[in-house]
Amino acid sequence: MLRYALFDGYQAAFPRERRSAPAVIVEIDERALVAHGQWPWPRTRLAELVLAIAAHRPAAIGFDLLLPEPDRFSPRGDAALAAALRGRPTVLAIAGLEAADARYPDPPRAAPFRLRVEEEPAVRRYNGHLQSVVEVDAAAAGRGSISGEPDEPIVRRAILFARVRDSWVPSLAAEMLRVAAGVPAFGLAEAGGDELALRIGDLSIPAQRDGTLWLRYGRHDPARFVSAAEVLAGKVNPELLAGKLVLVGVTGLGLLDYQATPLGERVPGVEIHAQLLEQIYDGKYLRRPADAHWLEGALLLGCGLLLVAAVPVVRVVAGISLYGAVIALLGALGLAGFLADGVLLDVLWPAIGASGVFAAVLAGTLAETDRQRRQLRDQALRVSGELEAARRIQVGLLPDPLKLFHDEKRFALDALLEPARIVGGDFYDCFMVDSHRLFFVVADVSGKGLAASLFMALAKSLLKSIALRGGDDPGAILVRANAEISRENPESLFVTAFAGLLDTRTGQLGWCNAGHEPPFARRPRGALERLAHGGGPPLCVVEDYAYPAESRLLAAGEWLCVLTDGVSEAMNEAGELYGVTRLRTLLADLPDEASPGDINRAVREDVRRFVGRAAPSDDLTLLCLRWSGPGAVALGARGEEQDFEGLDLG
Repeated sequence: MLRYALFDGYQAAFPRERRSAPAVIVEIDERALVAHGQWPWPRTRLAELVLAIAAHRPAAIGFDLLLPEPDRFSPRGDAALAAALRGRPTVLAIAGLEAADARYPDPPRAAPFRLRVEEEPAVRRYNGHLQSVVEVDAAAAGRGSISGEPDEPIVRRAILFARVRDSWVPSLAAEMLRVAAGVPAFGLAEAGGDELALRIGDLSIPAQRDGTLWLRYGRHDPARFVSAAEVLAGKVNPELLAGKLVLVGVTGLGLLDYQATPLGERVPGVEIHAQLLEQIYDGKYLRRPADAHWLEGALLLGCGLLLVAAVPVVRVVAGISLYGAVIALLGALGLAGFLADGVLLDVLWPAIGASGVFAAVLAGTLAETDRQRRQLRDQALRVSGELEAARRIQVGLLPDPLKLFHDEKRFALDALLEPARIVGGDFYDCFMVDSHRLFFVVADVSGKGLAASLFMALAKSLLKSIALRGGDDPGAILVRANAEISRENPESLFVTAFAGLLDTRTGQLGWCNAGHEPPFARRPRGALERLAHGGGPPLCVVEDYAYPAESRLLAAGEWLCVLTDGVSEAMNEAGELYGVTRLRTLLADLPDEASPGDINRAVREDVRRFVGRAAPSDDLTLLCLRWSGPGAVALGARGEEQDFEGLDLG
């Protein structure tokens, strides 16, 4: 039924155009019944109708009605009708029956069939038939079957020829064409593939091997009809019937003989014969090849394999688009076959099969995707836990100046580090190399993430070890660090670093810059300065490079702010950089009494305001150091205060 619905849809969307009008229906309609009495009419009235039609010289007259009983209105009515039929191109109807009718024990009289087929077709067979009374039947020039497909609510196919017992019987339309052509017999031959050709003179009609023909319908057209009342009254245009195939049928009995068509219309049964004649005359046929099932199976297999191969490896949206394209292609293929050559290709069940395959593959793909998503989520949680542990370890490697120097009076130092990711490559360090010298360093490892954090741990440990082994000069410390870190650098990373060594007694600051951002310094009530120094390249870039050191005597209360490029190169949502100018303005406007912690917080908050909702572009590290001056007091090794005022600070 789905296949039939598809084929009906083709016809409903593209009905056959009525280009020719070879058939005319003389209908015994309501007007005729009002004018000449109720049905059945006396045979004498039918005889008058035959003579009135024949007067216009039609090609053939076919009757879509049966007269199996003698005329009960007039004993001479059958004779009168037989006389009207005799010698004229008239065709009477017969109907095939499943069981024999005792009134007609012999096979019907029918035109002979000349078979030129490889094997006898398996056509519809009837064990008996119903016909008009013998006297009337014998007077007709031909007889044709009006039987159709049994138990079909919609008439889709016509039986073009069948068997009644041992006789071949043509359809009413085929017999009318034979009588009109004046040929004595039908020919039945092979037409290639699974088709046969019913030949009527020079006319060849394609048929299925079971003797049926798919009907190609046009819209119901009142122009096909003329009332029997007009014909009997002599009011019909003579050109309407001249040379035409005239069908006589009853249409005035309500819905008794109305049939449903694929176009969604209900038409009189006689109109189906007229549409069949038009279809044959125009050569508009529908074909359902026997190997269509193989083609449809190949389409299903091809579409299924395509979906199985493609859907799991593309995104869901692309898979749905591919499925839609496959269904559209199937629909276009079926429609193209119908419009081009009338081929009835059932693309519906390949589409349904492809839909099932797509649903199964998509469900499996989604299930696998969900499994992988859960697996990735679990892995992400594990990695996140490991990264969080790495972050804690990295933070633990960095000293807390507030705790480390909480009792220190000679200087104040504060530092902070905010990695762009969970872990980063920036680091700082600060520690006393002896009782009065402070070493500090701020560094930035190239890259970000876990690799940079591991290299950061290595660089920090080596720097501290070298400084504690006797570093008197920051330049010498970086020279040794460059050599040792380079040996443990398989990924060819590099480190920018600013290292300083402060004598807390005198304020003498020595420093060395290895490719790092120059720090800022400011004396009390003084202008902001930047400690520009040539220094050298980042560590691990140039082997055995001799890093020079620089020195400066700090004033009491002077502070130094060392930072990484995560401050100056911080980027907002518009892609703008924070820049050195903004940082310089911020630091210059800070009050003299600002502590190192206040300075760091002011810089961090200003950077956050500038960045807004944009993701951090780099690690941010700050270290701020203020020297208290020569009169400061520090705790000795035993906890007692030591006074440095009497020392020679020269």
